[in-house]
Amino acid sequence: MVVGDLAEEVDTIIIGSGPGGYVAAIRAAQLGQSVTVVEKGDLGGVCLNVGCIPSKALIEAGHSYEKAHGNNDLGITAENVSVDFSKVQEWKSGVVKKLTGGVEGLLKGNKVNIVEGEAYFSDKDTVRVSSENNSGQSYKFKNCIIATGSRPIELPNLKYSERVIDSTGALSLDDIPEKLVVIGGGYIGIELAGAYANLGSEVTVLEGEKRILGGFEKQMAQLVQRRLKNKGVTFYTQAMANGVEETENGVTVTADVKGEEQKIEADYVLVSVGRKPNTDELGLEQIGVEMDDRGIIQTDKEARTSVSNVFAIGDITDGPPLAHKASYEGKIAAEVISGEASEIDYLGIPLVAFSEPELASVGYTEDEAKEAGFNAKASKFPFQANGRALSLNDSDGFLKLVTREDDGLVIGAQVAGPNASDMIAEVGLAIEAGMTAEDVAMTIHAHPTLGEVTMEAAEVALGTPIHVK
Repeated sequence: MVVGDLAEEVDTIIIGSGPGGYVAAIRAAQLGQSVTVVEKGDLGGVCLNVGCIPSKALIEAGHSYEKAHGNNDLGITAENVSVDFSKVQEWKSGVVKKLTGGVEGLLKGNKVNIVEGEAYFSDKDTVRVSSENNSGQSYKFKNCIIATGSRPIELPNLKYSERVIDSTGALSLDDIPEKLVVIGGGYIGIELAGAYANLGSEVTVLEGEKRILGGFEKQMAQLVQRRLKNKGVTFYTQAMANGVEETENGVTVTADVKGEEQKIEADYVLVSVGRKPNTDELGLEQIGVEMDDRGIIQTDKEARTSVSNVFAIGDITDGPPLAHKASYEGKIAAEVISGEASEIDYLGIPLVAFSEPELASVGYTEDEAKEAGFNAKASKFPFQANGRALSLNDSDGFLKLVTREDDGLVIGAQVAGPNASDMIAEVGLAIEAGMTAEDVAMTIHAHPTLGEVTMEAAEVALGTPIHVK
């Protein structure tokens, strides 16, 4: 029960305005609901402000700087190439500002009420929002969607500081570090390691497991590691960072590498070992929302929590912390609230790393398909046999199409190579549409394009390849 102020009534309240929250808000408004979005930080959440978008902007800056030096293979050389990192950061901030301003315009255009502040559940149908500008306002809702995202995990022996930074700090540096240590060989760590290596940093990556990029197949990860090694990146696997000594001008990281102690000096150390769900300051326990020991909210196929009118989406639920996963779940939740028959199906959700080369995966891998009981096979086509990849001078990698043996149904794909992040969409569509390898092979692809690799892999699956033996 709310005491001390009159609660505003709303159909749906959404806590968080990241790619899950703002998409859910717009979809709910389209379906006729009165919607209020509560955001304690910047509109657009982590993804738009300090995650997906600025990191890709920094990666692009690194590519541009690298390409500006020319390419001896192409007979192109350049001298006196320089980078003004303050302008890079200014450009990156401009990209972020344009997108976050667009989100605000979209929300307002769909008559979504935007409230600044922190939300806390008073009971199962009321949240109280507190901000620096006022003492607080309560909102009584019919339904709520929690979309509060996640934050970087902090290691006990490497507390964040001026020199020990998380991914947000790595995206906001004033200068390009001469030396950078990256702790964690997942996709975030590897993406930023590649970006700074291209900008001229001497980068060292420490990974606790036997290999980097554990979410992707081994052969895909090896391509990335080889490319980064050629850029001067040093890798230590089965390595555990024990601590760090910080000075005014840098850090010394002490690590156990396969039983031997290593000391690595750098300007900064980036800690990128995973993310933690933002579920610890919402009052979820007192209204009975079930969570696991990591703070992950338990949901069903409708994104509904153990409290029937409270939904949860994005990084705070099971599954990979992907922006497009959050957006997809946000649409499902909004539709369920509006009475539509809608449920979550993750089979066609892609996983992407903006590494070098790019990696992407959707559906089943060959091993996963067999473990799931499918009589499956994988058909591979190399980028080295693709005219467009050769003309781009970027022909490392392959596309592997996973199909069902008895009828050729497409059930998965893995891509390592140029523009893998874009190419994976065609296979995702094939999976969602129930297409076979024959359907893909008979689709006319423009020449010369990277997309032909998908068609060629489908022809391999059919046993009728043209451009490989």
